[in-house]
Amino acid sequence: MSLFLGKMCQHIPGHKAETEHEKVLEIMPAKEVYIPLVAGNNTDFEVLVHEGDQVFVGTKLAQTKSGFVVPIYSSVSGVFTGIAKRMHSSLRPQPHMVIQVDHKQTAIQAFAPIRYENASREELVEFTKNAGLVGLGGAGFPTYVKYLKPNGIDTVLINGVECEPYITADYKMMMDDPKHLVTGALIMKKMAEAQRVIICIKKTHPDLISVVKQAAENTGVEVREVPDVYPMGWERVLVREVLHKEYGNLPAEAGCIVNNAGTAIELARMMEHGEAIANKIVTVSGAGVKDPMNVSVPVGMPVKEIFEHTGFKLDSVRLIAGGPMMGKAIPNDMFVIDRAMNALTILDNPADNAIACLRCGSCSDHCPAGLQPVRIAMAMKEGNIEEMERRQAMSCIECGLCTYVCPSKIDVTENVRKAKRALALQKKK
Repeated sequence: MSLFLGKMCQHIPGHKAETEHEKVLEIMPAKEVYIPLVAGNNTDFEVLVHEGDQVFVGTKLAQTKSGFVVPIYSSVSGVFTGIAKRMHSSLRPQPHMVIQVDHKQTAIQAFAPIRYENASREELVEFTKNAGLVGLGGAGFPTYVKYLKPNGIDTVLINGVECEPYITADYKMMMDDPKHLVTGALIMKKMAEAQRVIICIKKTHPDLISVVKQAAENTGVEVREVPDVYPMGWERVLVREVLHKEYGNLPAEAGCIVNNAGTAIELARMMEHGEAIANKIVTVSGAGVKDPMNVSVPVGMPVKEIFEHTGFKLDSVRLIAGGPMMGKAIPNDMFVIDRAMNALTILDNPADNAIACLRCGSCSDHCPAGLQPVRIAMAMKEGNIEEMERRQAMSCIECGLCTYVCPSKIDVTENVRKAKRALALQKKK
């Protein structure tokens, strides 16, 4: 069945009006930032500064010692005071570099700017690697890796869909800076040696489409409207909708590379100004927020201090790092904003009212990955590793749609997450 026919065409209320036309509030931490020494699952970093060192916005703080190269730059000016373990949005304590801010925000040039028009493909990829750019849509995957071997790539898709409810951070970035969005798209096109680049935006944002089309005029960058259905922002669904192609593991198999719109904007800014990622625009919204808004904060900003500006309107809330569908519920507010985070969603904290599975098959009908989530969940409860593998639990993208449509109010997604963790543990053994 096509994703966009019958039950699989799932529109979810966006709840975006509360924040998308409001001014972005700039917030600085009161005393310290805590910059995570985390790159995906990698926490193996070489720290390049010493306790007591003065650092500036743009100072190179650390770099991975193994795996993909991921440097980390300071988001504030102040004094590096050491490393502390803190709660991280990965739900595990992780090492964080602690910087006492001086509230001057003195900046240095992190690296030399580069004119993409005059640079070779290889020079652009090397710049992107050394700049520490990661996917800013939530995944945090090192951007340069996608462009190392662009054999057979015909198209670059810039994902400006932002299909999760409440989140408007990318919308604000694209509306405020369409010039760098288009420039970033052209840079990625050159790095991929692609024939075309397409910026994808939901058709329910005609204002944004108009602004981006105007910026893209006479550049060769295409702007494509896509349906307002969930999860249109997942790269497999986007490739299917725009290019009418399927693939096994990576979009490159369908001749394309997919990057987030915010990532494209940041890449263009980096090359123009020689500045590393310092600030993040984050949407703070949800039924439990008193004053929903987008905020601009330094990487490493404690979320607890953000909530002092937004407030809560409920006594008991559920805090989610990310959006309500794919984000992770965090048991406290002691974590910080990292480079990939684009939202904090605060919802009510209802009592568990789940009932026994009705065997209705709704979760399977709606799964964009074509899985049977309830079967995976049953195998997890039985501890049946072989069945979890047979049902391809690792192919789940944790979009949350199975939980959203479940009439029994079962957290199906969480059960599948547990199955994935069980399989990952088994693989390590």
